[in-house]
Amino acid sequence: MGEDQLILVDATDTQIGVMDKLEAHQRHLLHRAFSIFVLNDKGELMLQKRAMSKYHCGGLWTNTCCGHPRDGEEISRAAHRRLRDEMGFDCALEEIFVFQYAVTFEGGLGENEMDHVFIGRYDDDPTPNPNEADGWKWSATGEVTSDILAHPDAYTYWFKEALKEMKRRGIGIS
Repeated sequence: MGEDQLILVDATDTQIGVMDKLEAHQRHLLHRAFSIFVLNDKGELMLQKRAMSKYHCGGLWTNTCCGHPRDGEEISRAAHRRLRDEMGFDCALEEIFVFQYAVTFEGGLGENEMDHVFIGRYDDDPTPNPNEADGWKWSATGEVTSDILAHPDAYTYWFKEALKEMKRRGIGIS
């Protein structure tokens, strides 16, 4: 399966098929994904500014990295692959929870994801792939939360939902 295919899943995260990435987003079908949150020793979160060329949410701030596993690929292996591809580094990652969210964007594309959330630690600067990210920064988690309240449209929907889910589950990332 190529990188333009997504793993379709049911509500229990059981694979039920594969589909072209764009078609799955056009049809808002539930698919497997992951989101990575990388913190440094100061407790700051590495944020990524999505490349403007992305097919949705270009130019928005988000978690360190996100993506989709390939058919037959372990989710943790996919997370490491994408972290290297997007941000130019790798680090130990731990899956902390899985949640589902759905949203429709302008133009009809949508996300309907079974999102596996990973956390990692890293203290150096990344080397972002310009096809994936237009920028990055370290931010104290309190500053991120305050800025999201002041400028919610500057952040991706899934990032805000993952942060809410962390709070709901009592998971601190600082």
